[in-house]
Amino acid sequence: MCMKHRRALCAVAAGCLVLVLAVPVAAQPAGEDDHPDIQLFLDAGAPGGPRSRDAFEQLGAQWRDAYAGIVWDLAWLLRPPSRGFVHFFTLIGFLQEQTGQRFGADLAGWQQWIWSLPYDPHPDHGFFKGQWYSQIDPRFAEFFPRGATSLIRLDEIEWGGVGVNGIPPLDYPARLEAGDADYLGDDHIVFGIAVDGEVRAYPKRILAWHEMALDRLGGVELTIVYCTLCGTVIPFESVADGRRLTFGTSGLLYRSNKLMFDHETKSLWNTFEGVPVVGELAGSGLRLNLHGVVTTTWGEWRRRHPETTVLSLDTGHRRNYAEGAAYRTYFGSDDLMFAVSRRDDRLPNKAEVLVLRLPDPERAGELVPLAITARFLSRNRVYRHDFAGRNLVVVTSERGANRVYDAGDLRLGRHLDAERVVDDSGRSWRITEAALILEDDASVRLARVPAQRAFWFGWYAQFPDTELID
Repeated sequence: MCMKHRRALCAVAAGCLVLVLAVPVAAQPAGEDDHPDIQLFLDAGAPGGPRSRDAFEQLGAQWRDAYAGIVWDLAWLLRPPSRGFVHFFTLIGFLQEQTGQRFGADLAGWQQWIWSLPYDPHPDHGFFKGQWYSQIDPRFAEFFPRGATSLIRLDEIEWGGVGVNGIPPLDYPARLEAGDADYLGDDHIVFGIAVDGEVRAYPKRILAWHEMALDRLGGVELTIVYCTLCGTVIPFESVADGRRLTFGTSGLLYRSNKLMFDHETKSLWNTFEGVPVVGELAGSGLRLNLHGVVTTTWGEWRRRHPETTVLSLDTGHRRNYAEGAAYRTYFGSDDLMFAVSRRDDRLPNKAEVLVLRLPDPERAGELVPLAITARFLSRNRVYRHDFAGRNLVVVTSERGANRVYDAGDLRLGRHLDAERVVDDSGRSWRITEAALILEDDASVRLARVPAQRAFWFGWYAQFPDTELID
């Protein structure tokens, strides 16, 4: 769903919220802290009447600034031009009175202030979010049962403008042989993936409309996630710790990055990291394995891999699959559609960076992030960098496709041709999707390191301690 349609659905759904607020939820269990019952916030969100007025009075008497994120959620879905916009200003006035802040109707200003506060959430904040958003889609409530574990700030989870699977994932999509894909031009962007010798191209013009594809490649079940807002495609294995999971699109965002969910437990997953962050599986230690992906042109991918398959336009959905049609306005500007809690102005928001995370050799269990700008790599097409205790080499094609390898003790210095690079001793290495392979001895290989492209703002919002090379 494109930006225009997301915004239209936001306005339509918000206009309906005021009709369905009358059903109370069960009272929260008593806790050690004297927090107001979460039903009071839902009552406060209902326009007019003594119930709403009483709720404001009780919330004011028990107010903590940590509750501002809940009131922000109420206001955001009732903002103009929704039918609840009059009550929107009541909520804003209440926020100003309780906090002493004067952001008025500037919801982005409120967000930045809220995110600057120490995180001390109401124990039922998640439950509130599920109940409030369930008026848009009842399935949202399944993601936030009372008492659900959350590893991320709940006030940074936003509705993305669509319902659950409102952007429909592709389910084992139909595919074509390369020679039959006459709808693709050589300069069209594709995301190339190879697993155990089987290769497939996922055209941007198709994947941008669906943002997820459940597929099988090289005998491996994959969940291929495309967060259009943060500009990244990541192929994850769908099996974690022996458990087969079926993923979907939640319709929710965290720092402008889509949250996916598994149908089995309704847990929400961070799609940059491949870990569950809200729900039953949060804190379980599960992590999805990821594979490498190449952002390149159809012409370059097909020349390197004449045996490739590619997605068919016959997806079972009616969309304008023309090149560049999806998210044209969003991709064509540096503006963000959703706010993030931190940004870095060393690069434009949507500058493309090659990103990866590797285990920290000094801190067990932690991953350290790296970002290298696409423009730097276009000027340094065989680039060596010591990172996380590894000697990495990034090989970039003439059309800008990036592949990262662990070079071990070797130093690779330049391209010999489009298919090969050479090391300092003059030996030639073939560039493949799985490894750099020594031409004189195919048993000698330098393994590929999974990496992907992303927009700088999206990566930095998730990993502000990232090392940047520009």
